[in-house]
Order: sequence, then structure tokens, then C-alpha cells
Amino acid sequence: MSGAPLLEARHLARRFDVRRGLLLARKVAEIAAVDDISFSLARGETLGIVGESGSGKSTTARLVLRLIEPSAGQVIFDGTDITALDGAALRHFRRRMQIVFQDPFASLDPRQTVGEIVAEPLRLHRPDSNAAHRARVADLLRLVGLAPGQAGRYPHEFSGGQRQRVGIARALAAEPELVVCDEPVSALDVSIQAQVLNLLRDLQDRLGLAYLFITHDLAVVRNVAHRVAVMRAGKIVELAPTETLFAAPEDPYTRRLIAAMPEVAAAPVIARRLAVLAGARERDAGD
Repeated sequence: MSGAPLLEARHLARRFDVRRGLLLARKVAEIAAVDDISFSLARGETLGIVGESGSGKSTTARLVLRLIEPSAGQVIFDGTDITALDGAALRHFRRRMQIVFQDPFASLDPRQTVGEIVAEPLRLHRPDSNAAHRARVADLLRLVGLAPGQAGRYPHEFSGGQRQRVGIARALAAEPELVVCDEPVSALDVSIQAQVLNLLRDLQDRLGLAYLFITHDLAVVRNVAHRVAVMRAGKIVELAPTETLFAAPEDPYTRRLIAAMPEVAAAPVIARRLAVLAGARERDAGD
């Protein structure tokens, strides 16, 4: 994780107008969903962004990918200011940055087969033959733990965890260097969460991926992130290595978030959940 950062956000901001009226709506105020934040992400690193609903973490993810435009600031990817790009130049960088969405059902087109879904980025970014695309789809499905023979099935024929694996395979099709994970396990139960998190860690080790991991779940971020940024009301209030942040949080808001985590002794369900996540991580390390 040494060398120049893969990604930098510099004084990034996004403001939304508040309007009133139906026919002749007028602007009455502005809301700062993201307010002058800066951070960096190294190659092969996972930076967790954690916060409550409305904190600005998902807006940050979309700003980084230029899915929405910033009101101010810069996004620097591999030394290039992508906020100044458009057209073909921006498409080139978008191939190198992909996203895994929160809902593994809503993010997959129910009218397409899994093979067609995974092949879509290939058709956009790699003008190969259909046979080459089919071979690459088979490789990607195997990479995420699915059988190539499942390529002809539709999303509704898969479980939630399998659908999220399809979403990961689609994100990997363009061979990105950065994957934004926007609450990728929040819709899954805890045992499936552990499987998907283990898959993401394995892919990071094998492919050298950098993850921007968006979550509201402190237990998850503690198990996946090298560093954590805590957001509140559009601002980053604390950014530190994961173990440092959980052992000695400096910001009062961070301390309140950690203090609000249910005590293990008082919450056996949470205890089992943490044990599943931590145990799965240890098994991965020993393999």
C-alpha cells in the first residue's frame, strides 16, 4: 500500500437545492449532503466509510464514481483529475472504477440472464467476439464461486447471496482497480454476509483491488477495513486505522457510535454475529 494513492478526494462537496411550490418551484435553501471532505485510498487498501443514514456516505461513493457531479472539489484517480473529464476520456477511467450495489436483486435486470448481465461491461469495454465474452463470463462466475453452467439462469432463480456474487462478477468484468462497495451485505443474513465478505477479501488478495467500503455497520467495517472514515452530516469527523479508531476514538460522535454497539454479554445475537464474522476471517487467514 505504498506509493502514490490510487484515489484522492480533495475538498469534495455536493449541495442540493431545496425548492418549494408546484408549478413555479423556487429555491429556498441548500442542503450540503457532502461538505468539504478529503481522503485518500491506496492500491490494495480497504477504506471503510461509516455513518448513520443521511450522513453522506453513499453520496460520497457516487461522487467518486462521477455518477453525480460534485458542487466543488476534485476526484483524483491515479494522478488524473477525473472531475475535469467527459466523453471517451471519462469512460476510460470508469472502466477502472466499478460499484457493487446494496440490493442484489434490484441492481440486476430481471429480464436478462446472469450471463448477459456479467457480459454487459465486456460488450462496452472489450470489443471481443461473442465466444470470447462467453469464456470470460465463465471465468468470472467461477471466480466468485458460481458454476459457469448457471449463466443461462435469471436473477430470480438465485438466492440473495448468489445474486450479490453475480453483482461482484459484473463489477469485475471490466478489470477495475477500484471497487466501491455500497452497503454490499446489509440485505443479507449474517452467515451469508460472512461468505460475501470472505469472497471480497479473497478477490482483493488475488487481484490487488482497492475497496471503498460504505456501511452503517460497525461490526462489518471493523472486520474488512484497513482504515475507517466516520461521517456525520456530510463531514468526515474522524479518519484513522481501524484498530486505532475502535481502541481509542478521538471524536465524541465516534465514541457515541462505538458505545452504542450492543454489549456482547447483553446481546447474544450480536455476539454470535461478531463471532461468525471474526471466525470466518481467521479461517480465511489460515487457508
